[in-house]
Amino acid sequence: MVLFPNAKINLGLHIGPKREDGFHAIQGVFYPIPWCDVLELLPGKGNELQLHLSGMAIEGDPQHNLVARAFALMQQQYGCPGVQAWLHKNIPTGAGLGGGSADAAFMLRGLSELFALNIPPDTLKALAASLGSDCPFFIDNAPAWVQGRGEIITPCAVSLSGYHLAVVHPGVHVPTAWAYQASSPRTSLPEGTALLPPDVRNWKEVVVNDFESVVFARWPEVAAVRKSLYAQGALYASMSGSGSAVFALFEEAPDLGVFSRQGYRVFSALLP
Repeated sequence: MVLFPNAKINLGLHIGPKREDGFHAIQGVFYPIPWCDVLELLPGKGNELQLHLSGMAIEGDPQHNLVARAFALMQQQYGCPGVQAWLHKNIPTGAGLGGGSADAAFMLRGLSELFALNIPPDTLKALAASLGSDCPFFIDNAPAWVQGRGEIITPCAVSLSGYHLAVVHPGVHVPTAWAYQASSPRTSLPEGTALLPPDVRNWKEVVVNDFESVVFARWPEVAAVRKSLYAQGALYASMSGSGSAVFALFEEAPDLGVFSRQGYRVFSALLP
């Protein structure tokens, strides 16, 4: 079984006050994009996970990353037998693109399918929420208004089909915990679901990511990426999540060579 865990971008991200569980409340629209890792799963021997990694390096002990934790959770809950897994990393880590969260969610989905467990999506979301705040989104993997600490997911009808997407990662790793500690949360968040203006051209001044100010101040090169994307004619550009990847929407395919020549990782696609 071969799966393609994909990244996401944030169309606006508000940080609210800290909750009783220690997490900050958030709200914003999560949107899936076709920048993908590759995850292959095969039945293994015994009860162990044999995890093989390639592509971009993952920080920390590979046997304790989110894919391994997802397997351990499924084994604990459903008695899954051993699995051989190959994870090829394309999505940068510490970039605000949710790559690790996607890998974990796809691992849950893949194990459910591989062993015919037929776990309902809501149950998978609850399992995913125990692994990380962004993980539940990738169970349905569709545009959604996300609230709470990431576990309250409401489908939304926003579509970026036909726009040219550019994503630039300047090589900076932004620790999520640092981003929350450095930010000044809003005292309250509006009720209800987000309403993005229907025309992307109107997003620049009103659709904001609350993490940008602190990340831009600490890493000016991230701010410079957004400025350069706007200079190339982007209709809208923003940092994704807690950074440091910056994405932009264009009517025509942009030239991203200036970023490649700086050694930055770039991704572009005409959105389906």
